[in-house]
Amino acid sequence: MPIVVLVIIGIAAGFLATRLMRLQTDVPTTIAIGVFGALIGGFVLRMLIMATSWMAGFVGAVLGAMALIWVWKVYFAK
Repeated sequence: MPIVVLVIIGIAAGFLATRLMRLQTDVPTTIAIGVFGALIGGFVLRMLIMATSWMAGFVGAVLGAMALIWVWKVYFAK
């Protein structure tokens, strides 16, 4: 099922991209551009999301550690 969805999205994306770039291509080329573009774009987007989520986790860890240090200094350190 995901392959069918990818092809449908690729067809639409290829059509839109070729029109926006003012490229005159035949239907099979338009479909190929869209499907390969969807594969490349999906891969890049997943990598960006993964990097962003990793960075968000890192920032959260640093903020949590800073909060713990603050609690330690205020309530436990003499």
